[in-house]
Amino acid sequence: MVGAAVDTLPPMLVHTTIADGIATIELARAEARNALSRELISALAAAIDAVGRDASVRVLILGGQGRSFCAGMDLKAVADDPVAMGEMLRALSRASRAIRRLPIPTIARVQGAAIGGGCGLMVVCDFAVTHAEAKLGYPEVDLGICPAVVAPWLMKRIGAGAARAMLLAGGTMSGEEGFRRGLATHLVAEADLASAAHGLAERLAKGGPKALAATKHWLNELDGSLDDAIADEAAEISARIIAGDEAQARLKAAWSRG
Repeated sequence: MVGAAVDTLPPMLVHTTIADGIATIELARAEARNALSRELISALAAAIDAVGRDASVRVLILGGQGRSFCAGMDLKAVADDPVAMGEMLRALSRASRAIRRLPIPTIARVQGAAIGGGCGLMVVCDFAVTHAEAKLGYPEVDLGICPAVVAPWLMKRIGAGAARAMLLAGGTMSGEEGFRRGLATHLVAEADLASAAHGLAERLAKGGPKALAATKHWLNELDGSLDDAIADEAAEISARIIAGDEAQARLKAAWSRG
């Protein structure tokens, strides 16, 4: 079967293909290492919604075009508008919840960088395939930002204690270390990344769709992934801190250094 390409609006930001029950959503802002702008987050949310409404889809692969999966939030684009920064964080929170609540297995295909919000997208998926040379992590506290939006998904992935240590320490790590610490479920050679993710998707697509949907919903119920109150509060905490003097000063200093 030949895959049918379906571009969400605007088409240059997210590209979706569907073939043999496997949907692949790719962030298509490669020139910016797929950093999450307001427009990209909106396009991603629309693509997730479209996949969720397509009864033919059995598995989702989330990837990024170019050298990086996702280099995090593109806050520099709204450097003079802390309110817009907060809205971006709220939108990312909603998109993350939509990924988590899809009734199909989800796989993050992570090459290059998955930083901050990008690492959040990685761990909100059911599986994450990466390579040893990738750059992963949550440097938010280094920039005076509170990683509240990503914290719930990281805690569900690696446990509360390990997540606490990772988020408070900030910084980044290699894909190999990230795999050892539980950020990724699969570690392969970079050249094998696409084939490994697709092979996993093919295997998952053989599962009974009703059984998978029921299992995912129950797991989400058990681990609190359906709790909008926590997710909304997390977004508000991050939005409030990023609008403060400390975060604004640190962000501007980082941008001035290039």
